[in-house]
Amino acid sequence: MKVSVAYLEEPPFYWTGEDHRATGADIELADVVLRAIGVSAIEHHLTSFDELLPGVQDGRWDMNVPIFVTAERALRVAFSAPVWSLADGFLLRHGNPKALASYRAVAAHNDARLGIVAGTVQYDAAISAGVNDRQIVAFKDQPLAIDALLAGEIDAYASTAVGSRALAGANQALEMVALETNKEGGAPVGAFSFNQNNHALLQAVNEQLRKYLGSADHRTRMAKYGLTRTELDSVSAA
Repeated sequence: MKVSVAYLEEPPFYWTGEDHRATGADIELADVVLRAIGVSAIEHHLTSFDELLPGVQDGRWDMNVPIFVTAERALRVAFSAPVWSLADGFLLRHGNPKALASYRAVAAHNDARLGIVAGTVQYDAAISAGVNDRQIVAFKDQPLAIDALLAGEIDAYASTAVGSRALAGANQALEMVALETNKEGGAPVGAFSFNQNNHALLQAVNEQLRKYLGSADHRTRMAKYGLTRTELDSVSAA
């Protein structure tokens, strides 16, 4: 059986390695789970965020790497069991000249510009915290947002704390700030997504995820990419 998986350029979760192969925490998780359910061939398709859901809906591939689960997205695709829970973080130029450590801090600076990838949950988080729409600059993908940040076109890029930490660790010109999570609801969860008619693959993946998540092997593999108990425990079955 062959399964095709779409992914984005968003380390440490998924990206194209120097060997031109898909790699990352969620790529490895998908590979382990799919092999365990008997998949013999896995194809990876690099795409953009705005094509993830339409692509799996149209049958261009079978499965998407994990993204945040929202009620709106769940109308379009079928989500697997959650695989992580991630708080937001800002990626900033070193020194953080405008002292931006929260969405509210961005809202308080009329001249602050916040970069996001179009269609991501960070847009809603920013708006709910009072950030003005004119302060938000939307990009097609993460590499474009980082280029704009380095060029001084935006003051901060909003993504996940884990992702921002990895990017800051790879570039001395950048630093990251972890944002506080909603104490009542906790950090939002992410999951693989499928065509709503692909019941067999979804069920098989879910059965294996429930066995595997929280295992020693799972924790060890995810730790290599910076995902810790903080990101994994609230969704792990074990």
